[in-house]
Amino acid sequence: MTTKAKILLVDDDMTLHEMYAERLRAEGYVVVSAYDGEEALSKVYSEKPEIILLDIMMPKINGIDVMKKLREDETTVKTPVILLTALVQEIDKIKSIMKPYDQYLIKSETMPAKIIDAIEKSLSVAAKGDQK
Repeated sequence: MTTKAKILLVDDDMTLHEMYAERLRAEGYVVVSAYDGEEALSKVYSEKPEIILLDIMMPKINGIDVMKKLREDETTVKTPVILLTALVQEIDKIKSIMKPYDQYLIKSETMPAKIIDAIEKSLSVAAKGDQK
């Protein structure tokens, strides 16, 4: 199996984190883990992932603030982010900082296969944007 993209998986829920990581690795992705927003920002710069799966409700720095920091930095502004949320009411806040290659998924409605589809879509849109 060929190795696919490097993914930074950021979620403080250990059960979900391990479930997502296991499925992503089975699909051929390289998974780098972070468990809070502060660790996520550190690993973004040290690991340089091609895409980020980012929970919103986390300790230290929440996912929305992490995404804002990523969008303010020219080295990470084009890194696709898929936000994972349990809070439907957060969607309006999320949409205001999203790029065309970003997505959000509601955890209670999302099976691992849907996450794989979202990753492929975001990477494809981001790649097309880089070709312009």
